[in-house]
Amino acid sequence: MAGHVFHPGHQELHGTTVVVTGRSGRTYVGRFHEQGDRGLEMHDVGVHDPASAALPRDAWLERQHQFGIRVDHRHLILPPAEVGEVRRLGAPPSPET
Repeated sequence: MAGHVFHPGHQELHGTTVVVTGRSGRTYVGRFHEQGDRGLEMHDVGVHDPASAALPRDAWLERQHQFGIRVDHRHLILPPAEVGEVRRLGAPPSPET
């Protein structure tokens, strides 16, 4: 349901599994906690780094969606300069990405 907040008093995506396109080229998948001045805070995060990945990004995302997140970091704060598009896992990327 649009506009539904998982935990009242938090941002709309709080507790939702999201995909974050990093400006470094990395992709992050995990549970959105909050986004503020210090960056985007996430829990149970998997990271796709194209420099060392065994799978292409889209295949990696499909595996994360199908089988669950392979957690690389229990808690991660992405600095504001790294945060690009943020979308729900399974939602299509915006046309400009």
